[in-house]
Amino acid sequence: MHFRCHVVAALLCVGLLGSPAQARSDSVPAHRFFHVSLGAASTQPTSGRLLLFAIPASTAEAQARKASDGKSDKVEAVDANPFRATETAVAAREVSYWAPGQVIDVDADRRAFPTGYSQLPPGDYLVQAVLDVNHNYNYTGRSAGDLVSAVVRVHLPTASIPTLTLSKAIPTRDPWAVAASAPDAWRYAVTLARKHASLVHFVSPSLSAFWGRPITMRGRVLTPPGYDAKAATRYPTVYYTQGFGGNNDRVITTLVKVYRAMVNGQMPPMIWVFLDESSPTGTHEFADSVNNGPWGHALTTELIPHLESHYRMDGRSTGRFLNGHSSGGWATLWLQTRYPTIFGGTWSTSPDPSDFHDFTGIDLYAPDANVYHRPDGSAYPLVRDHAKVLGTFEQFAKLERVLGPYGGQLASFDWVFSPRGKDGRPEAMFNRDTGAVDPAVVHYWRDHYDIVWRLQHHWPQLKADLNGKIHLYVGTADTFYLNGSARKLKAVLDGLHAKASFHFLPNRTHFDVYRIGKDRDGLLKQISWQMYAIARPDSPLKPVVSPAARAAVK
Repeated sequence: MHFRCHVVAALLCVGLLGSPAQARSDSVPAHRFFHVSLGAASTQPTSGRLLLFAIPASTAEAQARKASDGKSDKVEAVDANPFRATETAVAAREVSYWAPGQVIDVDADRRAFPTGYSQLPPGDYLVQAVLDVNHNYNYTGRSAGDLVSAVVRVHLPTASIPTLTLSKAIPTRDPWAVAASAPDAWRYAVTLARKHASLVHFVSPSLSAFWGRPITMRGRVLTPPGYDAKAATRYPTVYYTQGFGGNNDRVITTLVKVYRAMVNGQMPPMIWVFLDESSPTGTHEFADSVNNGPWGHALTTELIPHLESHYRMDGRSTGRFLNGHSSGGWATLWLQTRYPTIFGGTWSTSPDPSDFHDFTGIDLYAPDANVYHRPDGSAYPLVRDHAKVLGTFEQFAKLERVLGPYGGQLASFDWVFSPRGKDGRPEAMFNRDTGAVDPAVVHYWRDHYDIVWRLQHHWPQLKADLNGKIHLYVGTADTFYLNGSARKLKAVLDGLHAKASFHFLPNRTHFDVYRIGKDRDGLLKQISWQMYAIARPDSPLKPVVSPAARAAVK
């Protein structure tokens, strides 16, 4: 959405005409304003999206006491939480130029969620300001380089205008050092894994041509214990994609777990490529997109050949596998069905919707479809904890819009799936104000990215290369209702008499689907052996399972 203000209001926004007037008629609440000063956080001019977070003091302090076992009620940060979407009020404004020491006024009613600050119940609030300098808050939250203020207690309503000062910048942290800040045994595993991990930093010719500037494909390659680059031995390779919010830094913990499991014989010796599918627009999901560029093409024709020329990888399709979760689960499912001869199988867990007849429980193809409300007017849920609804689709979308116009999960879908609009941006699948679905955009989504539609219409051509290669795992209590779309995919493949394996894990959510017994990564280990059996059917290697783990599984 584009917001316009007249000249006087614009001058008020940058603080050139002094304090904004508070007087309004009795029937219209006065807008709440906050002063925010660029203090010691930056000695240079800067820009970004200025975000203001406010939470009832009693709520935040109760949470702090619970987190500290009653030792302290001090609140270090105030932030939005999509799983408790309406708990924190968020206001925002764009800042194109901010000089050190300059004070900027934020109208906390103009761009706000879930309501303008003037409509908040009276009481004490804890408030914090954050300048999102890289416009990536929707994807990563607070990250290195963002500028933050201290948490300030403010009583609302107030006749005066509160002032917050951006006093510090979030520092850059070495992800390996963060991973190592744990018990000694884990720290040792981090040290070993780091020696076997290499950064992927590959400039893609096709993506660079698309964008008109160098575009880098990122990731990390993990080689197994005993790997010798000069030896003749070649290894099966797993291409692993993370869910929404993942990136090269956040994959370190998973990488270390995989290496430690290979050392302990709980996983077979394979090369793992941890792909970073994050981008300024959210996740590109390795789809060839008119908005993001040809990411699938770049992966399969450029990056994979490049890696196979530098590492002892098994370059046959029976030696290349896919594993991904959530948005990464959709990416691996898409890559397997779009490039079936390249990969020997996908093990996709809790994938984003593969059938747009069930887009987190919403039929996008229905007449007069609306993602906010059912035909009876009730709200569509989006986030749940088993039977308890934690947030609606509308809440999620409108919080995302305030945090920033791109980079969020829902905007990310538009950037991947939608046609390009006349303004150069992707056309929105739904109206952010009303929730109304644009059937023309959905038609484009169907023709290009509905995996089930693709399988239904192209199975005779795909069968020989795809049969038996789809493996899907999802919890029946998936947090984002993704089990519904998975069931539709299974029904279609069953109707086509296709060979595929589906596992609907009873009562599992989006976040515990990999747990087997007490092993939080048990499914990943199990999957790795299934891959290895395809790549090395005659290998005598078998998984090492401790008596305790065996008992837990039983």
